[in-house]
Amino acid sequence: MNTVKKYDYESGLPVLYLLHGAFGDAFSWLRYSNIDRYAQDRGIVVVMASAENSFYQDLRYGRKYYTFFTEELPKFIQNVFPVSKKREKTYVAGFSMGGYGAWYLGLRRPDIYSKAASMSGAIDIAALEKNRASQDPFMWENSFHDALNSDGSFTLSGSRYDPFTLYDEAVKNGQVPKLYMACGKSDFLYESNLHVKKVMEEKGADLVYKEGEGAHDWNFWDRYIQDILDWLIKE
Repeated sequence: MNTVKKYDYESGLPVLYLLHGAFGDAFSWLRYSNIDRYAQDRGIVVVMASAENSFYQDLRYGRKYYTFFTEELPKFIQNVFPVSKKREKTYVAGFSMGGYGAWYLGLRRPDIYSKAASMSGAIDIAALEKNRASQDPFMWENSFHDALNSDGSFTLSGSRYDPFTLYDEAVKNGQVPKLYMACGKSDFLYESNLHVKKVMEEKGADLVYKEGEGAHDWNFWDRYIQDILDWLIKE
């Protein structure tokens, strides 16, 4: 029998903004994982919201998801629920497109999130965009164009969409979230994640890296979200 962690309402509950992948929505985690039980066991609030295929950006021709996730949603959650307003207890995580989103939001707004975790993440967005013609899951012409302004006029590498660049800026500004990444060895993004790991280790990032058997699927994500939750609440 699991022992439910007691809530500390006075200091506020730790809160995780949990992001979905492409073609998913706010209910993806509830439909395909046991996130509600995992969160209750650990005494952490988990917030899930839909973001279309936006890569968690302010779209050129649509909704402003970056603004929503960094300004509107946290303010609403903090005013309605007994969650902590402290950076030290505020986290972001996701898989695939949401894995990129977690690092993007965490690195662009390290003043909000103290930890950012990615599973099977499309983190090296510049390389994936460059090679999208050979990557069927990334042949999302409208998504890249609308979300990332990728119309051939400039390269994503070194831009405000590039997590590597955002990390360097965070270091320069003196506030960097702790990072986590996990990927299955049979995932089509495995080699991409290994490259991200290598780059971030060279940069000296505070990074936890995990890999294991598995592909780009819910069996892997349901397993590793438990490890992420334990990492998040670890003092």
